[in-house]
Amino acid sequence: MHSRRRFLSASYGMGTIALATLMKEQGLLHASPEVAGAPRHFDNLPKPPHSFGKAKAMISMFMQGGPSHMDLFDPKPMLDKYDGKDFPGEVKYDDAAGASREVMASPWKFSKHGESGIEMSELVPHMGSIADDMTLIRSMHTGVNNHGQSIYALINGTILGGRPTLGSWITYGLGSENSDLPAYVALTDPRGLPVLGVDNFSNGWLPSLYQGTVVRSKEPRILNLDAPMSLQGDAQKRYLQFVSRLNDSHLQDRPGETDLDARIQSFELAARMQTAAKEALDLSQESEATKRLYGIDKPETQEFGSRCLIARRLVERGVRFVSLFTGNQTWDHHSSLMTSLPAACKYVDQPAAALVIDLKQRGLLDSTVVHWGGEMGRLPVIQNRAGVKNDRTKVGRDHNTYGFSMWVAGGGFKGGHVHGATDEFGHKAVEGVVNHFDYHATLLHLFGIDANRLSYRRNGLEHKLVENPQARVVSEILA
Repeated sequence: MHSRRRFLSASYGMGTIALATLMKEQGLLHASPEVAGAPRHFDNLPKPPHSFGKAKAMISMFMQGGPSHMDLFDPKPMLDKYDGKDFPGEVKYDDAAGASREVMASPWKFSKHGESGIEMSELVPHMGSIADDMTLIRSMHTGVNNHGQSIYALINGTILGGRPTLGSWITYGLGSENSDLPAYVALTDPRGLPVLGVDNFSNGWLPSLYQGTVVRSKEPRILNLDAPMSLQGDAQKRYLQFVSRLNDSHLQDRPGETDLDARIQSFELAARMQTAAKEALDLSQESEATKRLYGIDKPETQEFGSRCLIARRLVERGVRFVSLFTGNQTWDHHSSLMTSLPAACKYVDQPAAALVIDLKQRGLLDSTVVHWGGEMGRLPVIQNRAGVKNDRTKVGRDHNTYGFSMWVAGGGFKGGHVHGATDEFGHKAVEGVVNHFDYHATLLHLFGIDANRLSYRRNGLEHKLVENPQARVVSEILA
């Protein structure tokens, strides 16, 4: 049986206009956002892209804190040569109090993976197994050496808060392919929210309909899904029909109140989710082999593996955007890098690779963008050296947003490809620099969205995800 997602995905390639026209006539498709002269009504019905796009959904695994790129994805022989010596140049520290100039080589070995021969660290062997499916970007750059500002840059396009996140923009532009599930889902870590908390999946000043819906990290993953006993069955059906009539009347008397409209739609979605969400989140339907693939049979990978598998089940059912987060500062290794980094990698390595493998096996990778990365990397020099002169197990690395790594797969990105480079010490991006606004422009392009046309009028001004005039689609990383 074909899913609604697969049907629509195939249809975009053979008759987009005809399909869109038919669905609109039947009330199943809403016009693209901000059509001149159209009333300001917002919904999550599927909307046609500006042009053909390979990507139909996205899963973002956000590693908050800053994974150390020169210890994971960006081997630097020069660090071995200068190990223990002073760095021969200027270093942009974030924490000057704990800074040193002493270069630290990576204590972990790198090896080549796949037919592409992409070099990765021994700390991420499972990610190494999907080397031929990923584009490894070694030249990411935000240039704001602070967690909060760099997170904002990567999730909403600026260094300021209060703006819609990437997931909100994409669902605003394209809607969802399943009216019984949220278009945008946030899967949070049981150890706590990342830095900036709910800002990581905020709708900003877009209507609240486009905020990420939180699915909890433990059961019950969504609270209050079951109706009380007194309202189950026909009683609930009659009650909801009555409330719907009241809401429609109330909204008609208040045209243009988008928050009210969004709130009503959210309540109606909540009712439909009573059945759909339970089914989507029920991992007992998965085979034991699939659970082992994600590492759900192991205590160290069970939690993140479960969330990755839920993410696959959601996009398989038409959810447009899923964010998975690690806990607050999980990757912020200012000290104890030798023990903390391997633990952080162990938690996510197998599940993240399994997600790509599973999507590919099910024919969904070509239309699903998978992202793995954080808001920054680390510096090539030792931090917090004082007091531990002869013990490197206690030291760490400071922030670095001037050159760091992340990877993407599927949805129109090249497989088995390395893009860009940092300098010989891994400090700054020097080749094929990808700024946060370039990354966003490229993602929107893959979804068939023109970054210049995706806008929202607020206080008389047109607002966009990509507002930097220098932003470009990084065509070198597209398949």
